[in-house]
Amino acid sequence: MYKVFVNDRPIIFTSSLILEEDFPMLNFKDISIPHVINKVKAGNLKGVYLFCEELEKDWGLFCSTYNIKEAGGGLVLNDKKEILFIYRARKWDLPKGRKANNEAIEETAIREVQEECGISQVTIDRFLLNTYHMFYDKGTLRLKKIYWFLMKTSFTGELTPLLEEGIKQVVFKNQEETEVALQNTYANVKTVYQTYQALAS
Repeated sequence: MYKVFVNDRPIIFTSSLILEEDFPMLNFKDISIPHVINKVKAGNLKGVYLFCEELEKDWGLFCSTYNIKEAGGGLVLNDKKEILFIYRARKWDLPKGRKANNEAIEETAIREVQEECGISQVTIDRFLLNTYHMFYDKGTLRLKKIYWFLMKTSFTGELTPLLEEGIKQVVFKNQEETEVALQNTYANVKTVYQTYQALAS
């Protein structure tokens, strides 16, 4: 199964007929992908399942059509098990950014976390998951694949937001503050947090 968010609404590619959410199911071979994306983007569909007889083949076709771009990011814990958040575009988010040429995705994730937050001493504990969402790049609709890592840091200095990228705040949040932040964030960030919580439990 692959889940792609369009305006925080999911398009779910699946080879299973079992539905976990109350979304309609369409057959991948019978639909127009741009039409489905537009309906989800506009909110005419709150989400949709696309049934794929050949899941990997159909998914590969979708990815190649929308010129997939890769990025890396992290759910970063400090020594108090607080989570590092950034505030940008009026939402709480986790630090992440695009992969540079010839850069390992782990290097991307650490570099972006450190650049966006003005932090150092960041290490990767383990890979968490990939998330996917649609975005516009110079007027062209593309697919972004984000590799998320669980990270740790012992950094205790002042956090500095990367203002030129629109980041207004950088802060570590405890569990109660995190729950509040998750009420004003993106669907993929909630997915990352849920994956982390499943590991921690």
